[in-house]
Amino acid sequence: MQKFDVVIVGAGAAGLFCAGVAGQLGLKVLVIDHSEKVAEKIRISGGGRCNFTNLDTGPANFLSNNPHFCRSALSRYTPRDFVELLQRHQIAFHEKHKGQLFCDRSSEDIIQMLLAECAAGGVTRWQPCSLKSIRFLASTAYGMCASSYEIDSSHGTVHCASIVVATGGLSIPQIGATDLGLRLARQFDLPVVTPRPALVPLTFDAAAWAPFAQLSGLSLPVQIETGSKKAKITFLEDLLFTHRGLSGPGVLQISSYWQPGTPIRLNLAPQLDVLEHLQHAKASSRKLIANELAGVVPARLADAWVGQGAALGHNWLRPISEAGDKALAALAERLSRWELTPTGTEGYKKAEVTAGGVDTRALSGQTMESRQPGLYFIGEVVDVTGWLGGYNFQWAWASGFACAHGLATRTPPHLI
Repeated sequence: MQKFDVVIVGAGAAGLFCAGVAGQLGLKVLVIDHSEKVAEKIRISGGGRCNFTNLDTGPANFLSNNPHFCRSALSRYTPRDFVELLQRHQIAFHEKHKGQLFCDRSSEDIIQMLLAECAAGGVTRWQPCSLKSIRFLASTAYGMCASSYEIDSSHGTVHCASIVVATGGLSIPQIGATDLGLRLARQFDLPVVTPRPALVPLTFDAAAWAPFAQLSGLSLPVQIETGSKKAKITFLEDLLFTHRGLSGPGVLQISSYWQPGTPIRLNLAPQLDVLEHLQHAKASSRKLIANELAGVVPARLADAWVGQGAALGHNWLRPISEAGDKALAALAERLSRWELTPTGTEGYKKAEVTAGGVDTRALSGQTMESRQPGLYFIGEVVDVTGWLGGYNFQWAWASGFACAHGLATRTPPHLI
């Protein structure tokens, strides 16, 4: 039977980063993952260039049933800290938009950096290796340690003081995502916030969406919101029409907060007062309403939009100089506050992350250890979900860093 201080389940962003830090702090670390490939989500992220963090990261950029939980870890390992690590490895990067940092060359640079950090810490990695069972041992041979575990795997049985679960996000199953982390949490009676797809396109009833399906591929900047009163959340981002509904950064952002059966609201021209613009055009233009509207939104959208007027009791298929004030007011109102209710999402297949996960009430915000002694959870499996734009990777680094230091404090190295 092989013995390690720590076994980390999952060779993704959080797992590899935690392993490298823990190994360099003196712990004997094993990483196991059922996939033959390492860190596939890093590899495909950011169009292959990995949006690895966001300079503006803070607790407000995360969704959780316990919104203050992430504060400690994020403050102890910041985007600047990760940037310094990249600079030590001479990885070139750039800021693209709103604090989002990307590799100049390839996501592979991040993966190779993490593997180099693991190598520097003497980390052992088994891939592919399937986990068959985990047993908590009531008695321990670790002296100062209050726990020990036995793990049965396809590579044999392993004895360890601590286990770190760094897998359990359900998004993008085609690259190997499974619910293993959530099953392990339930095995040890830890509460789980019901998982759901997040940062995911929204879909609509096919018949109701038919007039807009023809706009597939069209993109424009919008203001998008959902919820009401204190629960209202608003983003200013781009919107993308698809055959089945809406996507683009704005929709992905709002999807994490959208609740089934509730509407979303869109301002398709947030940059100006649409009614004022139309009234001014009425007094000075002989163009058709659609042509005038094309100066505000893309022409394809303007054409589709005025075509909906008859169903709403208005004739928008006329010169703007002939339009009544009520018709223009209705057009401006609908364009500035388009309310529609999604029927669902594109699901985990298209979701970038999983919202929900292991309930943070059962975890330490300082170390990520659960109330089950020696069992830790980090990264996407935890009920902490970041906005689009590098925030989820920063949570992977921060939670992994906090966990590694918690492990080093809890587990004197090589007592096994």
